[in-house]
Amino acid sequence: MEFSSNLTLEIFNQPFILEKRIELLKAIEKEGSINKAAKSVPMSYKAAWEAVDMMNNLSPRPIVIKATGGKNGGGTELTDYGRDLINSYTLLKREQEKFLNSMSRLVDGGEFNINAIRRLSMQISARNQISGVVEHIDHGKVNAQLYIKLKSGYTIISVVTDNAVESMAIKVGDEVVAIFKSSSVILSTDNAVGVSSRNKIKGIISNISTGEINTEVTVDIGGDRITSIITKNAAEELGLKTGDEVTALIKSSDVMVGK
Repeated sequence: MEFSSNLTLEIFNQPFILEKRIELLKAIEKEGSINKAAKSVPMSYKAAWEAVDMMNNLSPRPIVIKATGGKNGGGTELTDYGRDLINSYTLLKREQEKFLNSMSRLVDGGEFNINAIRRLSMQISARNQISGVVEHIDHGKVNAQLYIKLKSGYTIISVVTDNAVESMAIKVGDEVVAIFKSSSVILSTDNAVGVSSRNKIKGIISNISTGEINTEVTVDIGGDRITSIITKNAAEELGLKTGDEVTALIKSSDVMVGK
């Protein structure tokens, strides 16, 4: 069994962005003309103009504007806000498809019940949840190593079972989330430290919050942040302070993967 659903974004209980309108916006971006865009979608010229007017009227900022100049003396073009809407809708659509695919797998596996549905919406307590793209997979007899490229440029390695990779249908190029507890992150001020942890990521301390027993340290690794919980005594012995460069050490076996 497969699940399918249309994605519609509403404003003031009115349909604002839906798939057909996103296709129209993409066509306007490509053609520079509502007339040509309407033909390529396809829809009538009148329907295209009405859709554009509706979106512009509901939107807090212009989405489509008249263009001046050019070889044809003018036309229509998307604003930066309009391009952002396309990107946001595409991301939401991708996440919706992931959810529907997960539902389909549950049904095929005979697990379609209320508890299975609850698991899909379950929130995770792990403080560190960083998105990235799978750039390489090393398969073994039992386990697999996933190499996940983060937007900060670092690659984090996760060791999971081959069964997990198969059941989640993880492949190179997929966007996934690297998940690990803050208590699993060891901090070092010695960049040359020799440890068995596969993941050694340098960053700058952006925040320190000290409690009676533990200290929470936030490390900015350039586009991503890693949170570490260490004892108050350890933080004092290391002499940690905001602005210091440190190395976050995370065992690959401590990194879970979500998709």
